Amino acid sequence: MRALVDDMTGDHPARPCVVVANVADAGGIAWAKERGIPTEVVEHKPFAGDRAAFENELTARLMPHAPDIICLAGFMRKLTGGFTDAWAGRMINIHPSLLPRYKGLHTHARALEAGDTQHGCTVHEVTAALDDGPILGQATIPVMAGDTPDDLAARVLVQEHRLYPAVLRRFASGNRDLLMLEG
Repeated sequence: MRALVDDMTGDHPARPCVVVANVADAGGIAWAKERGIPTEVVEHKPFAGDRAAFENELTARLMPHAPDIICLAGFMRKLTGGFTDAWAGRMINIHPSLLPRYKGLHTHARALEAGDTQHGCTVHEVTAALDDGPILGQATIPVMAGDTPDDLAARVLVQEHRLYPAVLRRFASGNRDLLMLEG
């Protein structure tokens, strides 16, 4: 989120209108407030598994800010088709693997266990299917002998901070062509 906001200056076609979190003490909330960006917190726990009610509240908090695009960053909640369909073509996410490989969690360990020689991250449009949707960009890194999941996570994070802002800039301009970066 910080890399996206920091990039949205000058001739960038987008500007941050709100930062939303589902955890009140998320670091991005305080960071956004310090920069004068409106914030909203919609805790998911009070909804006790009622995804539709959670998403209705999320929508209610988003709408006054009139976002054109939603960028998920560290939002670890699966969204239903009701929510994703309403934002179809206007919601993107970053995932720490070269999709379609390793959807879900523990991507770095899974890449190592599989003996992959390349790993990386993917920016994709969000659909109701987990870590699915049209791929907009990928950044690759080599997997080196002796790498641990933490090593991969650190190197992938560097690429995430390059890839996501670059894809958002293009996406906000209407360009959905695949962007490939090497690390």
